[in-house]
Amino acid sequence: MKRNREDMEIVWQTPANPPERHDYIFRNGIRYVKPYYFEFISHAKVRWAGKTIVDLFADEFKGRNRDYYESAVKSGRIQVDGKTVSIYYRVQSSQKISHFLHRHEPPVMGLDVKILHKGEDVLTVCKPASVPVHPCGQYRKNTVVGILQAEHDLAPLFPIHRLDRLVSGLLILARSASQADIFRQQIESGMVQKQYIAKVVGEFPENEQVVNLRVNFNAKEGISTVEPESTLEKVNGKSACTKFIRIHTNGKYSIVSCHPITGRTHQIRVHLQSTGHPIANDPLYLTDNIDVNSRRAFTAHKTAVKSTQSKSNDGDVSGSEPVVEDFGIDPMCTNCPNLAPIGYDGSEEGLWLHCVRYSGPDWVYECPYPEWASL
Repeated sequence: MKRNREDMEIVWQTPANPPERHDYIFRNGIRYVKPYYFEFISHAKVRWAGKTIVDLFADEFKGRNRDYYESAVKSGRIQVDGKTVSIYYRVQSSQKISHFLHRHEPPVMGLDVKILHKGEDVLTVCKPASVPVHPCGQYRKNTVVGILQAEHDLAPLFPIHRLDRLVSGLLILARSASQADIFRQQIESGMVQKQYIAKVVGEFPENEQVVNLRVNFNAKEGISTVEPESTLEKVNGKSACTKFIRIHTNGKYSIVSCHPITGRTHQIRVHLQSTGHPIANDPLYLTDNIDVNSRRAFTAHKTAVKSTQSKSNDGDVSGSEPVVEDFGIDPMCTNCPNLAPIGYDGSEEGLWLHCVRYSGPDWVYECPYPEWASL
């Protein structure tokens, strides 16, 4: 779809446009997405009805200020049912609302998505930390699914389990919707065993530890808390169980094998915190009163990783020459001239939590241990 805005030709992308190899820029060990024009589409909810188009965006989408939204409506970058409207236009329920935006995706660590197994029905990869599995929120091309499509021409793909964005390791993707349903049915019926490893603070107990604490995820705050299974008070959390087995320790840190029986949000992370041995670089669950030195060690680790990644970027981590070309600056964009969106500097690193094994009734898939698993 082409439009002419402010004397420049713009090609607007939609979700139907696949990611391509040249969409990515690698700088200092970080993978960026070249900013692109994108049409965000939504349909007016009942509670939006009666609001002016500017009030709607200012109230519901707070990432930009009111002045921007007024300019976007006047210039036609915000439309209703495919037409330019007045800033005083009142929205009706179910109307199609389009926001034509110069999209800047958050950067991720510039590591390759390594293919572990490529079969007719199943693909397994080693997911890098910091990369989301599939398009969500501000991420679309900077995702495992997007990168595999752009760099390996693999599509469609159907992830059959979740990995938090900051977690690395084994990711299983079905190559058809019917195969994905088979995997999901096995997971939901408890026929699949999962194993992760974590690097935690302190000397973890030698004997197997079983944590049975309900997990209550606060979506607004983005953090989970635990609650006892049996209590006289009202509980909000979901039942959760994780088994932990120490692999080895040097007294300061321990490498622990984690076996989640259930699959709650942040379950392993918050259950390890409850044992007094949180993941040693977890920004959410590593409290200052547990081990101040762990934060210092994490800072040193981040510096070492950046140095290594910068050296590796003498060649593109995906196997091609690094992209150095600039991108076009959009006069209305609130993120330009920066490559990343406001609030993202590319300094984020991954958790010391890694998925190593999934096994089902007649299948097993594994992923190698990461470097940090050696103490």
